[in-house]
Amino acid sequence: MTRSSGGLNLCVLASGEGSNLKAIIRAWKSKKIKSRVVLVISNNSKSGALRAAHRNNIPAYHLSQIQFNSEKKFVDSFLGLLRKFEIDLILLAGYMKMLSPKIVKRYKNRILNIHPALLPQFGGKGMYGMNVHHAVIESGEKSSGATVHFVDELYDHGATLFQKQVGVAEGDTPETLQKKVLKVEHKIYWEAIKLIEQNKVKFAGRKVVVEA
Repeated sequence: MTRSSGGLNLCVLASGEGSNLKAIIRAWKSKKIKSRVVLVISNNSKSGALRAAHRNNIPAYHLSQIQFNSEKKFVDSFLGLLRKFEIDLILLAGYMKMLSPKIVKRYKNRILNIHPALLPQFGGKGMYGMNVHHAVIESGEKSSGATVHFVDELYDHGATLFQKQVGVAEGDTPETLQKKVLKVEHKIYWEAIKLIEQNKVKFAGRKVVVEA
């Protein structure tokens, strides 16, 4: 998948403030990764992710199902942008919509998501954002963390590529836990990208193997 430059053309999908997008851009600017964000898509016209893209001169598009009179036209438009910018790897970063199976199939094993918990725990429909941190605190778990995984047709179900754990301290709130997990997210997402650009990620059936 890696281009001759050693990097990949990245597309980031985000619905909110885009903190993971910003972290990936910083990783590229500081030469921690060779892969570059060349396209940002958001379903939210007021998202911070679109503003961050514009500040960094990255092409950015508001693309939502409600703009189209059929799902087919929406998906075709989505795929058209991915083709136009020659996207190698799609990164979900707080994207609050499930991708069409057609997109998942077309980009099989080339779509990543970052989830604010240690999957398979606290994953699935409805488990996003602060909902996850509330659930972790209420469960009494002593640890949480973040997971980078490949995307398939189910929520938070694809093969895990990278996980990092953080402790849940007595007195932690969903808000303090979120800050801990975000700090981890902002590091492991670009680390996962680096593994892919170095061709160290292989598939063995439904599992991922990272070569030394």
